Amino acid sequence: ATRREPFLSIIPFRELMAISSVRRSFLWWSLAALLILGAWGWWSGRPAPASAAENAAAPPVLVHTATVAARDMPIRIQGLGAVQAWASVTVRARIDGQLESVGFREGEVVRQGQLIARLDDRTQKAQLAQAIAQRARDQAQLDNAREDLARYVELARHGAIDRKTLDTQRAQVAVLQATVQSDEAQIQAARVQLDYTRITAPLTGRTGALRVDPGNLVRATDADGLVLINQIDPIAVSFTVPDTAFAEVQAAVRAQAPAGGAASGPPSVAGGEAAGKAAGAAAAHPVPGLAVEVYGRGRPELLGRGALVLVDNQIDAASGTLRLKARLDNPGQGLWPGQTVDVRLILGDRAGALVVPESAVQRGAQGLYVYVVEPDGRVRPQTVRMAVAQDGLAVVTEGLSAGQRVVVDGQYKLRPGLKIAEAAAEAADAASPGGKAAPVAPGDAS
Repeated sequence: ATRREPFLSIIPFRELMAISSVRRSFLWWSLAALLILGAWGWWSGRPAPASAAENAAAPPVLVHTATVAARDMPIRIQGLGAVQAWASVTVRARIDGQLESVGFREGEVVRQGQLIARLDDRTQKAQLAQAIAQRARDQAQLDNAREDLARYVELARHGAIDRKTLDTQRAQVAVLQATVQSDEAQIQAARVQLDYTRITAPLTGRTGALRVDPGNLVRATDADGLVLINQIDPIAVSFTVPDTAFAEVQAAVRAQAPAGGAASGPPSVAGGEAAGKAAGAAAAHPVPGLAVEVYGRGRPELLGRGALVLVDNQIDAASGTLRLKARLDNPGQGLWPGQTVDVRLILGDRAGALVVPESAVQRGAQGLYVYVVEPDGRVRPQTVRMAVAQDGLAVVTEGLSAGQRVVVDGQYKLRPGLKIAEAAAEAADAASPGGKAAPVAPGDAS
């Protein structure tokens, strides 16, 4: 059998190295040619930049503009809240008995002290009459014992009876006096039991569904009670904010509290009972100036304004939130217990903030920018920094000054150096931010 020669023995090594060198050179030159062709294709397809002459010859672009305004902007924190009754009472019977009548319609408003239910009171009336009769009997015995005592005193003065008999009669009078006092207490207890047959509203509020119909036997131990009454004017809103906002809330509360007031900080241990009472008073009354606005969930509709009354004494570690509570007047009953709402806590004002319509701020490769209108009517892009944005307004901290004009609509048609014209005379006034702006949330920054 013939033995195959290795490949290297067939092709000389020097010729093999020459072939590899040629092949490598060809690859490098091919790669360079491809890069040159790609660069030429990109450059030839790139639109030529507009020259100053072309910008001058172009007709003015119709846009809407607004003026940068400087004014105080409220600072706010947004949270998600739930409406709660300011006070809620489940009305229950205090004694067992048959429900005879109901003095309200389901869902209507009842006033404090209004009769809302009546129980069968015949047993209680009989007990009261029995207690009154018992007192009358004991009072008669007491009157007779007093007369006997007066006679015994006279007899003892003349030595007709001994001292022991007189003392015994005095003790009998004292016993009967205590018995009459006990009878008085029994009468008061019977009257209280009789009053329990008349159930009145403990507060002014709206009733819910009646849970027991007349004719049924009710017991003092019934868990459901007769009806639930919710006080909805005023009404409460409980809401949460991120725990990172605690320092801002605490600072705002201390700033709004009167000098030396209880709201300036938590009561100290050394303060004792007086400090605790002051803290309780602060929690029961609104914090002056710390306003709360309530809006429909996901809607711009303002449902009510109120004041902060409670900052919870701990942060929920599980959710990382701080619970707050506000009190709001609710005469139109636009807020209802159980309703989910958006809440804005107003912490203060950002003085002298530069405000532009939010639509003026654009986002590009280099960040946020606006088109500024020069005195000659031409535009130029200006990089800006925005602190917050909400309700169609943006607070700009860098890049603009008060009185400058910026483009708020039509930016897609612009390029640096183009001349612009106002689309409508009234558009500038409509777009320009004026008056008191809505509160601004620190967490709304873009």
